[in-house]
Amino acid sequence: MADSTERRQFFQAAHIPNLICVVRIILVWPIVVALLDGRYALALGLILVAGASDGLDGFLAKRFNWQSRLGGLLDPLADKLLLVSVFVALSMTGLVPLWLTAVVIIRDLVIVSGGVMYQWLVEPVQPEPSVASKINTGIQLLYVLAVISHRTSGMPPPEFLTISGAAVFVTSTVSGLDYVVRWSGRAIRLRG
Repeated sequence: MADSTERRQFFQAAHIPNLICVVRIILVWPIVVALLDGRYALALGLILVAGASDGLDGFLAKRFNWQSRLGGLLDPLADKLLLVSVFVALSMTGLVPLWLTAVVIIRDLVIVSGGVMYQWLVEPVQPEPSVASKINTGIQLLYVLAVISHRTSGMPPPEFLTISGAAVFVTSTVSGLDYVVRWSGRAIRLRG
């Protein structure tokens, strides 16, 4: 009987959003392989599934109060792993400029290293994406979807890719600086 109780405690409905995040992380590999193999329609479909899963896990976590510290870490990790991997794969295939992928990666490295330093020197980091970061993630996702869609169907037009690529550059830079300014200001206030 205790074994059954332990199993019920191990898996609870509140874990569903975290499991969805894990599935999204697992999807990264087949997406990258599909992109590198030139199977863009498959990659596009898998990215759309991953995007839908992101919306679903967020909805479930908020709707049923299934939010957890683990989920607060897993969700942005899954998003970043997916987007960075897709940017790298698209750069390897020549569809995204290498400099733009470098901007995306450097921004994420600055945020992660800043978060680690903040955690170590100031206080525990509360994983809460800023509005600028949410906008940046949305624009990055829109851009990679547009690039892949253009490769498969010719739509959207190249001008849209240029504009959305510029938007990725701007939002990546602004959201990265936003984290640096907010965390630095808070650290100065707390440490005096």
